[in-house]
Amino acid sequence: MASKPISSPVPDAWYPTLSVFTLAIGLALTAFFFIYEATTSRKTRSLAQELITAAVASVFLGFGSLFLLLASGVYV
Repeated sequence: MASKPISSPVPDAWYPTLSVFTLAIGLALTAFFFIYEATTSRKTRSLAQELITAAVASVFLGFGSLFLLLASGVYV
């Protein structure tokens, strides 16, 4: 039985573009999170909004870091 080699679901040429866009979105969400924390009083903050914003920013920054490593030739 011949096995099929493992390949990426995303073409290699897309790695730099995906890293730029996902890191930009992650950094924008991180900036929004810090601005929200600095400008909102403690009484009016929403824990759900903080957790959702932080989680989404973390996912985008994680995928952006992954694609940046892949684009630079560090295969993880």
